[in-house]
Amino acid sequence: MTTKQIAGRLKELCSKGEYDQAQSELFTDNAVSIEQEASPMFDKETTGLKAMREKRNKFEAMVEKVHSNNISDPLIAGNSIAFLSIMDVTMKGRPRETMSELWLYKVKDGKIISEQFFM
Repeated sequence: MTTKQIAGRLKELCSKGEYDQAQSELFTDNAVSIEQEASPMFDKETTGLKAMREKRNKFEAMVEKVHSNNISDPLIAGNSIAFLSIMDVTMKGRPRETMSELWLYKVKDGKIISEQFFM
């Protein structure tokens, strides 16, 4: 797949909340997920699809309800893809909030090799 095709498919799947399908279909097995900074809940860097799924499951377990999930059209530059994600969410034990995040992906040989998140 080209970077443009990956970007379109990634938006399609993530917009529907099908993150597991996106990872299975579009990521390399040794992909890396990078947070803006380490936190008590999440390491700064997570390597490998298995560990990335565990990280995603941990986040999803913290969510009480997703009210909306809007993902921008992709911006593509060479082998990089960027999205703006705006999620209206209620986290367990917290009031409803809007989370804005920039998602950045790197593609190599037709697969995503890394993702990075900025808030």
